[in-house]
Amino acid sequence: MAVTTPQIGLIGLGTMGSALALNIADKGFPIAVWNRTAQVTREFHAGAGELARRITPTETLADLVAAIRPPRAIILMVPAGQAVDDQLAALAPLLDADDLVIDAGNANFHDTNRRNAAALPFHFLGMGVSGGEEGARHGPAIMAGGAVEDWTRMAPVLQAIAARAEDGTPCADHMGPAGAGHFVKAVHNGIEYADMQMIAETYGVMRDGLGMDAQAIGTTFARWNEGILRSYLVEISGKVALAADPVSGGPLLDVILDAAGQKGTGRWTVIEAQNLAAPIPVIEAAVMARNVSARLAERAAGEALFGPAPARVEGLSPDDLEQALIAGKILCYAQGFAMMTAAGAEFGWALDLPAIARVWRAGCIIRSAMLNDMAGALAEDPGRNLMLAPFFADHLRQSVPALRRVVAAGALNGLASPALSSGLAWFDMMRTARGTANMIQGQRDFFGLHGFKRLDGVARPHGPWAGG
Repeated sequence: MAVTTPQIGLIGLGTMGSALALNIADKGFPIAVWNRTAQVTREFHAGAGELARRITPTETLADLVAAIRPPRAIILMVPAGQAVDDQLAALAPLLDADDLVIDAGNANFHDTNRRNAAALPFHFLGMGVSGGEEGARHGPAIMAGGAVEDWTRMAPVLQAIAARAEDGTPCADHMGPAGAGHFVKAVHNGIEYADMQMIAETYGVMRDGLGMDAQAIGTTFARWNEGILRSYLVEISGKVALAADPVSGGPLLDVILDAAGQKGTGRWTVIEAQNLAAPIPVIEAAVMARNVSARLAERAAGEALFGPAPARVEGLSPDDLEQALIAGKILCYAQGFAMMTAAGAEFGWALDLPAIARVWRAGCIIRSAMLNDMAGALAEDPGRNLMLAPFFADHLRQSVPALRRVVAAGALNGLASPALSSGLAWFDMMRTARGTANMIQGQRDFFGLHGFKRLDGVARPHGPWAGG
């Protein structure tokens, strides 16, 4: 029996849904739950311990709705796509006009936009949730999109269950209308892909280029985590490298198959960046690298045909790799925030970039100490590219030379570093006032008479190949 009648319900008791329901109950909010398979609901409730008294298990969807006190709020934790549409359709005849349904799955923001524009017979909120099972249970980062009044209604609950930054601020906020929350979550996931890839690239140089064993690599990551790179991903990378394999007794990392999985959210970010003409080459390279990692047979055939790439590198140190990772991280985040600026202009969203950086400071996978400084830099001038902010420009001046050494050593010795290399190329393009696109414009005019602009302003739209 629940302590009081719940005003919140949750559908979908998978890993994330179960953790989120326990989090809500743990923070003192009674909640009703339902899963398509009734046995899952019963087992979840039976295993909830002391929290079971705040959880009302239900056998049918109608029972769930009946168990919630109006005006109701129901959180969907079901797979993205058609499953969400099916669940919304099933709820439509059961809910009242002032009830609220919250899609807290990994939805494509275009789907969230579509659902917001549809004539749903209830209120609808799209919500990005980051932090994995641990975050969902003890405090995720939450990015909501939809009507302000719907966010305001749910804010006391969502901010109570969210992670807390070091200053005590809850990492949950309203990002904007419609699909803004799920869009920000997609950019988060793209940055997550890139962060992980750049860490993997520095690991590869340490392993293959410097001949370091897993113990030394784990210790190096742990040391990096004490400085500006302090972050969840660097922290766990050290723990992964130091873990022992219970079967062989050796390093666990050495027996993990090098084929990276993905759920497609990073791919969505890359596709949308192309639609927005927003360059995010570090994230693009990270998605590409995951795709290549899955081609195990082709990679083995390539090594058999061309021989293994040279490995050992002279003249590099772990300190160079630390500085290269600092530079790559700054450049990657600068691209991600610039993409959100482009999306705001395209969709008419007033995205609060400093608030987004603050939400990412805790709970989510990309949480890091650097986000405090990013929030401050974005607050000073939200329209300025992050790499041009004085604090980060100073760090880039110090760290880019090491990034060059790492990328150059990788290129000369066959150690692939696609994300770090892409970050460096983007940096060099962004610091070059006179680039090489004039040649492209000349080519386009030559074969297609597309015209071009002249530096001197003379009104001649075509080259001499056009005749006349």
